[in-house]
Amino acid sequence: MTPASPLPFAEQPLPAWRRAVLKVGSSLLAGEGEGLSPRHALNLAQFVSSSIAAGREVVIVSSGAVAAGRGLLHRKPQAGAAMAERQALAALGQAQLIALWQRFFDRPVAQVLLTHDDLRNRRRYLNARATLQELLALGALPVVNENDTVSVDELKLGDNDNLAAVVAALVDADALFIATDIDGFYTANPRTQVGAQPILDVEALTPEFFAMAGGAGSGVGTGGMHTKLEAAAKAAAAGIETFLFNGTQAGTVSALARGALIGTRFRPAQNRLAARKYWLRNVPVEAGAIVVDAGAANAMGQKGASLLPGGVTTAEGDFRRGDMVELVLRDDAGERRIARGVSQYSAVDIRRIARRHSREIEGILGYTYGENVVHRDDLVLL
Repeated sequence: MTPASPLPFAEQPLPAWRRAVLKVGSSLLAGEGEGLSPRHALNLAQFVSSSIAAGREVVIVSSGAVAAGRGLLHRKPQAGAAMAERQALAALGQAQLIALWQRFFDRPVAQVLLTHDDLRNRRRYLNARATLQELLALGALPVVNENDTVSVDELKLGDNDNLAAVVAALVDADALFIATDIDGFYTANPRTQVGAQPILDVEALTPEFFAMAGGAGSGVGTGGMHTKLEAAAKAAAAGIETFLFNGTQAGTVSALARGALIGTRFRPAQNRLAARKYWLRNVPVEAGAIVVDAGAANAMGQKGASLLPGGVTTAEGDFRRGDMVELVLRDDAGERRIARGVSQYSAVDIRRIARRHSREIEGILGYTYGENVVHRDDLVLL
């Protein structure tokens, strides 16, 4: 069968963004023979550098460790390779992957290895978020990858597409850029279906769109168009826009730097703040509560402030760091639920630091997770 000639995508304006996650698949990093190649990574790195120079922040989610490990051992990809072999290849190749990215930047590149289990567990989620935010504050470039060496169920089809969407929500990104080896999303597989039409803008990902998606497009990566739609749907649920583009085309990548998209735009159903507040309002709360005084209640309600330990009178129950708990005001008028939020400290720790200044936390506990008991970004008023 003669491959179909894909129809071109028209250029469209890229909306403004402040912080983004860029997902780069194995197909863009693998060499013609074995190992990794800088051919397409260089253009993507230039987009990242120009974005940072413009005052934006970028986190890269990069595949390629397994492919890099194969290159070191001169092994060809094999269907049905044993899990232990793939994990060993990932361990060998991870250093090569980070070295590839570091060569393009004059700022430090930080390796961050995660599994989906890290992000499902709320306490580990908070720790990962704090680390990534601190790396950005330090001016480093985080490069995130699935921790393939210890993953079992997580090392599977298209995992890094979905991981990138979760990381975008983790760091409160405005945008998720997915670099792939196809121009964008089509009504059918443009490599095999003559007349497949490019789709420039997707308002909402319905089952009909998923039915259009095919399987993996190369023998190097593990993801296909279906997993990219899954990632776009996850990002949309968090209020984050997704932009799918061809990372092998230098003109397409350079267009991003000047504020233009040649690819597909997936819009969220609601803005990022509304999506987060919805989650905060509806996730189940743990037993117990943080009891606050009138001053703290007023600061949170009228000024949008975080909850500091000085405004806490006590904590009830046995909840842990990262749990969703209710914030309660008790005064002469009785008891009122005023808010709910993700606690940065356990109930035991809060009882020890209640009524104390934030700068005393480390001296009392021997460690600190920051000055806030509940950060305003993790809090919603009732």
